[in-house]
Amino acid sequence: MRGCTCHFVVKRLYARPALALIIFNERRHINKSGFVCHGPLDKDAIGPGAKKIPYISNEIQQQTMSMIYLGIPEENVLEKHIEYVQRYGGSDATVSTLASQYVRKLGMIIKRSTHELDLNDQASIRMWVERNKKSIFFYQDTSETDPFILGIQTEWQLQQMVRFGHRSLIAADSTFGIKRLKYPLCTLLVFDSRQHALPVAWVITRSVAKPDVAKWMKALLDRARSVDPGWKINGFVIDDAAMEIDPIRDAFCCPILFSIWRVRGSWLRNVVKKCSNIEVQREIFKRLGEIVYSIWGGLDTSVALEELILDFVDQSAFMEYFKCTWVPKIEMWLSTIKTFPLASQEASGAIEAYHVKLKTKLFDDSHLGALQRVDWLVHKLTTELHSAYWLDRYADESDSFQHVKEEYIASTSWHRALQIPDSAVTLDDKGHLFAKVASQKDSSRTHLVWNPGSDFAFCDCAWSMQGNFCKHVIKVNMICENAKGCRPSMSFWSFREILIDLCKKPMDDSIGLDESVAWTHQMLDQIKQLVELNSSNDIGIVVNNMPLTWISKKGRTFVGIPASLPALPSDSKTITKNVQKSRKRKRLSRLR
Repeated sequence: MRGCTCHFVVKRLYARPALALIIFNERRHINKSGFVCHGPLDKDAIGPGAKKIPYISNEIQQQTMSMIYLGIPEENVLEKHIEYVQRYGGSDATVSTLASQYVRKLGMIIKRSTHELDLNDQASIRMWVERNKKSIFFYQDTSETDPFILGIQTEWQLQQMVRFGHRSLIAADSTFGIKRLKYPLCTLLVFDSRQHALPVAWVITRSVAKPDVAKWMKALLDRARSVDPGWKINGFVIDDAAMEIDPIRDAFCCPILFSIWRVRGSWLRNVVKKCSNIEVQREIFKRLGEIVYSIWGGLDTSVALEELILDFVDQSAFMEYFKCTWVPKIEMWLSTIKTFPLASQEASGAIEAYHVKLKTKLFDDSHLGALQRVDWLVHKLTTELHSAYWLDRYADESDSFQHVKEEYIASTSWHRALQIPDSAVTLDDKGHLFAKVASQKDSSRTHLVWNPGSDFAFCDCAWSMQGNFCKHVIKVNMICENAKGCRPSMSFWSFREILIDLCKKPMDDSIGLDESVAWTHQMLDQIKQLVELNSSNDIGIVVNNMPLTWISKKGRTFVGIPASLPALPSDSKTITKNVQKSRKRKRLSRLR
């Protein structure tokens, strides 16, 4: 009924009557046009025997599994599952009964599933790797010479990486669980259609050595290009100053940006935790921000650090933490911030939102005993976290699960800040020392944001006090972009310094000047193309104005003879005849 051409021949084996030989003439479930017409590869399929047994497509199965993993009540899961099955198979009572049995059976399988395939963690991981080869892009077991490396990427994550990463950014949340997990977790993220951070690969390893990083990065790039040979990214965002840069440049051949969300969050979280007075908290955080901003002002960082330590010597708890943790490596971090372009607050907020979600999923009190097992970490990532992001994207694109979609849209501070009207923000008239933001939920409540316009602005809301970018800080900084007397954001400041540095190349340094001119013209051409694309109402006009480029020599075709051909000398007639004969032989060989 679906036009499936899959068929086979069965032959009896007289020498062995208990066996039969099955010869497939067409193994794939496709129609005459070559399209998949039913089976697990057809996302709209319910199967050839829909009146008897409803066949569940991969999309419906993934949706049901995601809801079960996220703890949605079984009644709601069953209702949604039957709704999708009946959409294709009709409202038959038998179909509904079988669908109900399927959901309950799937729920029991998920509840009884365990991460411990073996009591030994290393043996358990080997078994998981053997069973899930399609979800692994790199695996290196522990040995005397090689460290443990496990790179995980499901087929859905690969699709999202190819889709949202091409000609866009990839970011790394690079050192999650470095103190609590057996092996730290590095997550590679892309920014989806709403500019939310979406995990597209997980790498579990303790090694940050250049050769080891280069191995899994190359394997990841090869996997993406196996789907799209022309796949390429425009930039790679890092969040750790100690991260190896050369493997990124060698593999992806793209610019590198730096996000300050990690250092900012660590400083803010410890200032609030170790200093009891809120006025002291504001001042210390402001001074820390001034130390970072001073890298573009030509000030001596060591002098600024000494002054900070002397001025707040009475805050012994924070100063002890700062001296032990940050003073030995602060030069490296400040050098990285100055060297690389800085990521925007929107990108930093999106990476931070993913990190917070990951922390909530993994560091639940009920799992504290399993943190030192790698198989538990892999199980949590590939089930609960993967299901959460799959359902978020599905809800947004299919406009279903409205409560899931609303939570997904509002999951970053940047999007929550866009919901605050400009009228709710009031700047201080005397030097812009602080700003007031009226609460949208409680009109009688107002949040104070000190040091407005700076990436190191301090807000008194609960979310900010936990060390996060809050919506009030981001909204105030949006307002300050157009206000006079306010300091620009660090990302804009960094971008401006890079452009100024290009202009400062001396005239007698000819190679340096050539490089500056080449970079400037390349940026100018890209900006012009973007402006033309965004302002045009007809994409056909833009395409027609693009220069013609040949993909390969074999792909060239000519209609007729070119208008002008170079004249041949009189003694080259024999050469011309030989060329014509060879062309004729080639045509004849093709026909044969």
